[in-house]
Amino acid sequence: MSHVEAVAPTDGGLPPAVPRPPREKFRSTVVLAIFGTILFLPTGILAAIELRRAARARAEGDVRRLRTHLFRGRVWALTSLGFAAALVIVGFGVLIVTANNHAVWTVFFDPKVIADNFGPLLAGFWVNVKLFLVAEVAILVWSVVVAVVRDLPGRPAAPLRFLAIVYIDVFRGLPTMLILLVIGLGLPRTGLPVVSGLSNFESALLALTLNYGAYMAETVRAGMHSVHPGQESAARSLGLSHLQTLRRVILPQAIRNMIPPLLNGFIMLQKDTALVSVIGVVDALSQAQTSANYTASLAPYAGVAMFYLVITIPSGRLSDYLIARNRAKTLGKV
Repeated sequence: MSHVEAVAPTDGGLPPAVPRPPREKFRSTVVLAIFGTILFLPTGILAAIELRRAARARAEGDVRRLRTHLFRGRVWALTSLGFAAALVIVGFGVLIVTANNHAVWTVFFDPKVIADNFGPLLAGFWVNVKLFLVAEVAILVWSVVVAVVRDLPGRPAAPLRFLAIVYIDVFRGLPTMLILLVIGLGLPRTGLPVVSGLSNFESALLALTLNYGAYMAETVRAGMHSVHPGQESAARSLGLSHLQTLRRVILPQAIRNMIPPLLNGFIMLQKDTALVSVIGVVDALSQAQTSANYTASLAPYAGVAMFYLVITIPSGRLSDYLIARNRAKTLGKV
């Protein structure tokens, strides 16, 4: 018969004492704190304070306090190293900007050149804004249609599924610039009704919709597949058709998971609208090229870059917020 041997308690019935942390860990933390103090004094001092407390706890035999203060000391020491690395990078950037009698600042960031050309640059950027606002709606609708067609069940829908797959593979595999050139410069030469009469703006809209629709369709399809299959089974058991199940059950739940990746895709779209100048759309980039040729300065390009950053940075932060909120909901923290 098997039996379990009991471990005799020590020190008057108390469990054995928890072993102290290795001496090497204390020494390594001291070394980190010294480097941290040298490289970035404020957080280095905080690391030294925590090490002093850890040494006091070690002398008193309080293992829990020792480990706590050692951990805090390492965190503050590593924070000092992070601040020091960041300061080195920032200092290197400042050195580049100020080198050679502020040559980089003069060439790229001349405020007078940017101010003199602000009006035309803003007018050109408004064209980009209108383009990506309209394109976002068109892409969203088109991508949902393609994703639904690709997921149609049954043998009768196999030809449509095949066409959807071919479309996604082709337009995901072609560069955006090539699609713009083919549609913006090639279709007008065909003489076909409707497509040959498209304006440059409309050709750019069509090219971006077809290109990004292929990417977004896969994002939408992934969002639809993120919904538990039991939801579809329950809806079908209640007598709903496949399309009714998608509209009333699957898509409403999938939207929450699709918003962050769709928003990231739209941020990429906002930047890629700068490519439409190759087919004759008078946007911010084409205005910047004209201004740069006239002023013999690259500052107009920096002005356009600032316009894009004003749009894309808030969009990126919104995407991060939505991702964090969805994660919190998934973990039950909201």
